[in-house]
Amino acid sequence: MRISKCLLFIIICFPLLCLGCIGGGDAIAAESAENTKEVGSGEIDGYKLVWQDLFNGDKLSPDNWYIEVNGQGGGNAELQFYKAENVSIDIEPNTGKRCLVLTAKKENYLDKTATSGRVNSIDRKTFKYGKIEASIKVPKTGDGLWPAFWMMGADYPSVGWPKCGEVDILEIGSDEGIRKMVQDYFINGACHWGQSWNGGAYPNYFKGFENSYVLHDDFHLYTLTWDRDSIRMYLDKDKYPDAKPYFEMGINSFDTESSPGHYFNKDFFILFNLAVGGNYTQIWDINKVTALNEENGYEAKMYVDYVRVYQKEEFEDNLLTNK
Repeated sequence: MRISKCLLFIIICFPLLCLGCIGGGDAIAAESAENTKEVGSGEIDGYKLVWQDLFNGDKLSPDNWYIEVNGQGGGNAELQFYKAENVSIDIEPNTGKRCLVLTAKKENYLDKTATSGRVNSIDRKTFKYGKIEASIKVPKTGDGLWPAFWMMGADYPSVGWPKCGEVDILEIGSDEGIRKMVQDYFINGACHWGQSWNGGAYPNYFKGFENSYVLHDDFHLYTLTWDRDSIRMYLDKDKYPDAKPYFEMGINSFDTESSPGHYFNKDFFILFNLAVGGNYTQIWDINKVTALNEENGYEAKMYVDYVRVYQKEEFEDNLLTNK
């Protein structure tokens, strides 16, 4: 998911708009460590939990997250305006879980035809290497919704995109899935990097995965493992610990200035968002976004139950940073 350089202006010049009224608890000891429903794949294979947000508070902590407020289209001609009002902490009705909720709506706002929510941890929680995972219930994407869980290099404000590097752990709702009529089964992982946009010729690696079961019916675990050599992504690693990755890429090459090693061996931050339309979906007309319809009140919700970061002792010098 590309990001407009205009976001840098938003982050620097409008911090009060970006700061949210969301909570979530920063201290691991105080956050229901015995709640087995929120442990993910757990402390296995040498990984130790170093940070989490269970989104269990009355409001979500500005120590962890910015709420983005902008209508720049994410660099992808997206249809939504990101509003603070579309980000909340609320209960997912089927499970009773308290979650971060991003709500997409079909509505006119400041020359946009939809609104939605997006949060990021830039300059709040950044990290290098580890196991990063989130339990997410995506909406039925139908045609036109684009839920995402991803990361960008923490040096984005100084070097811009794509030089900062980008890792897309979960994206769903692509035009490929729409064409194949498997919108709610088809996910992808991706990495983007390079010295400049260069007319779209920057290096990138995208891999789609057609799952065997729908992903909008319940919460599913999306996991990234990341070290000096590789990036790997897994679906439901808590239920299927031996599952093969749906995305895998080596990052230990430094041969040229475009080699991935230069872009993925540094601090990154986390983002969650629910985009509407845009280049990923190949839909730029709100009336063709079938996911926002009369039956659901022209709105849809993405629920994030928790996000966790685990790291190994060998990378203790790269533990999560509080800035």
